[in-house]
Amino acid sequence: MSAGLWIWLAAALAYLAFRLWYDGWRGPLTPQETAHFMRLMEGTPGAEHTDMGTMRAFLEADDGKEFVMCNLVRLHQEPVAHPETGAPVSARSMLQAYVAQFVKVLFLHGGHPVVAARKVGGYVDAWACEPDPGWTVSGLMRYRSRRDMMRLATHPRFLAAYPFKLVATAQTFSFPTQVVVAFNLGPRVSVFLLLALAAALAHLARLVMIA
Repeated sequence: MSAGLWIWLAAALAYLAFRLWYDGWRGPLTPQETAHFMRLMEGTPGAEHTDMGTMRAFLEADDGKEFVMCNLVRLHQEPVAHPETGAPVSARSMLQAYVAQFVKVLFLHGGHPVVAARKVGGYVDAWACEPDPGWTVSGLMRYRSRRDMMRLATHPRFLAAYPFKLVATAQTFSFPTQVVVAFNLGPRVSVFLLLALAAALAHLARLVMIA
């Protein structure tokens, strides 16, 4: 096999490895897994802020597919006490400290932020809902599966970072969604294009060296 073909084969194998990691292949949660994760969840700091009935129903209805969690957050405007030192710090810095740890574990389980946005105005289209409490930020987080979400929610690193979220957040709510239409490329397409570009450049460089 020529060197050029090896380059393209390596790119194809790299993309296959990426898809094996990025896509969920294990299917829906089993009843045993759901019961196991619910037991683990009951002992975590976030359990008191979670509707356990809603969580159980979400896990029992698992379709094995990826989903996106929609989050709205209102941060404290005044300084808050650092959960470890007690020193007064900004709520935004505490949220950033939480996200820094949260995202690391999220990536390990095939998840990633889709959109993170800062609020710049009040409600412009709303009815039959509570007044705007003053949301600070919104975010969309992609999870590879509900299984991976529960692995994250019970991961020691995530649990260690959770107190930072608690002290930073005055009000929040989250709900899961599944994407129907999206116009961004997404990792599946962008990684494919990057690997194809890298393989093409490597192939071209090989041809130049031979010439």
